[in-house]
Amino acid sequence: MKKKQVESEKLLPSDESQIHEATEKAVQLAEREVEEHESEDQLEIPIQSDSDAGLPSHRELTAEEMDFYRGLIEAVLFVSPEPISVTALARQCNLDRTNTRILVDSLVDDYTERGGGITLREVAGGYRFLTSEAYSGALSGVFADRRPERLSRSVIETLAIVAYRQPITLPEIEEVRGVNSRAMIATLLQKKLVKPQGYRPVPGRPTLYVTTRQFLMRFHLNTLADLPPLRDLKELPFGDADRIDDISLD
Repeated sequence: MKKKQVESEKLLPSDESQIHEATEKAVQLAEREVEEHESEDQLEIPIQSDSDAGLPSHRELTAEEMDFYRGLIEAVLFVSPEPISVTALARQCNLDRTNTRILVDSLVDDYTERGGGITLREVAGGYRFLTSEAYSGALSGVFADRRPERLSRSVIETLAIVAYRQPITLPEIEEVRGVNSRAMIATLLQKKLVKPQGYRPVPGRPTLYVTTRQFLMRFHLNTLADLPPLRDLKELPFGDADRIDDISLD
């Protein structure tokens, strides 16, 4: 029995080393994937740019034109898989930015006043149709057969630390949590909720992590300024602290 225990203890450091190495590779792979996706996204910057360059000059629209462009903007927002900025809408509708802003605000007001199951909100620097929070409970019952991907409590805790203390390094995250957090960061990188952004100018140059636009979209935030004050790490803005495991990504 003692011999088996000794053999097991000899294997343990090797196992830990292999786990650490595998996790390290997962983090590096996820970081490379994020950087590759960012390079691809940069090709679309002219479409999503906030610059007015190339947009039509402002002019007064007729009532008929206002109705047409209002409907067109509504249709573009409806089919878009992600939030669209006012400037991007103006480009896609071949309209000046001022009139686009007026029409978008008009749509937001209309959907707010009607109080239906759909709302139009500003999320992650753009506008997007969302289901009303009043029907979230009923909708979860309608789609009960779906098993959405969920984040564990430890991953949510790590995400909260990044969200409120970014830019932050892995050692700094682990100092706050008191445990190894490499696997948590690897998961968040794979989910595109955090991304690497530069290095801390200290020995070893540890990678700095920040939240992504995907993070804002997932939690229906327009900017990081919309995060509520966090008095305690357990009072997470991502859901009831006692039901963190129930938070869904989809």
